[in-house]
Amino acid sequence: MFSTSALDLIGNTPLVALDRIYKGPGRIIAKADFLQPGGSVKDRAAKGILLAAVKDGRLRPGMPVVEMTSGNMGAGLAVVCAALGNPLVVAMSAGNSPARAKMLEGLGAEVILVDQVDGSPGQVTGQDIEAAAGIAEEIARTRGGFYVDQFNAAEGIAAHETTTGAEILEQFGATVDGWVASVGTGCTFMGVARALKAANPGTVCAAVEPAGNRPLAGERITKPKHILQGTGYGGIPPHWDASLMDLSIAVNDEEAENWRRRLACEEGLYVGYSAAANVCAAVRLLESRRLENDAVVATILCDTGLKY
Repeated sequence: MFSTSALDLIGNTPLVALDRIYKGPGRIIAKADFLQPGGSVKDRAAKGILLAAVKDGRLRPGMPVVEMTSGNMGAGLAVVCAALGNPLVVAMSAGNSPARAKMLEGLGAEVILVDQVDGSPGQVTGQDIEAAAGIAEEIARTRGGFYVDQFNAAEGIAAHETTTGAEILEQFGATVDGWVASVGTGCTFMGVARALKAANPGTVCAAVEPAGNRPLAGERITKPKHILQGTGYGGIPPHWDASLMDLSIAVNDEEAENWRRRLACEEGLYVGYSAAANVCAAVRLLESRRLENDAVVATILCDTGLKY
């Protein structure tokens, strides 16, 4: 049995128990999506959005694909575009990790770096993202390209409901008691929450937000800059379904740094800051005693630490 293209390598990532880093009460299981060909969970949405666009004729052979990215979605799109034969152009805030831009260029994408509005290197704000999105939209118009517009592409949510969520249930062999994920576009959180709640309506779903930047929790934004790249842009995603979120858990930069280091040194899992924030929040949910002592909380290791 072999795959015919990189498209077949997207999805079906392993599910790993984090028993070394967390010893109870309860247990944390995590989808190792940093093992995707593009190095992140965004490969799933990239595949879902572009294949849907090919099917309905919005994306034609040879047409440029254009998107704003913090790096991960761009890498996922680059993998899919390579398999489909479409060129890719991405606009990315200059504040994002240079390693991400280098990976994108290595995958054949044209990378256009956009000056930051109010952020700083390693800390990208909502306004920085808006600036990059504006450039991407203009490029799509002038070059006659397909604009992905990941924040408004509902196919991303469906991709996680039918793949990530379904895989967790199949691989674990039972329903889970909790689901924890950081929110950027919200596609991962919402898609998986739909699948898990359909199997077990009692599943507690917690959104992870950077401390001081928690619009989903209804709080005023006091810290627009943070290190959780690809999440916490200070706004509510367009397709956000508040009924899927049972609570929001805040994680600060220091906690993300600490858990990232622990995941690497204690579990041998070298992942990014949002993945570390997810694990930190999963621990906090279990230690809150909101769940039973034998509860199982699922989360996702969003991307590889090699992109930072």
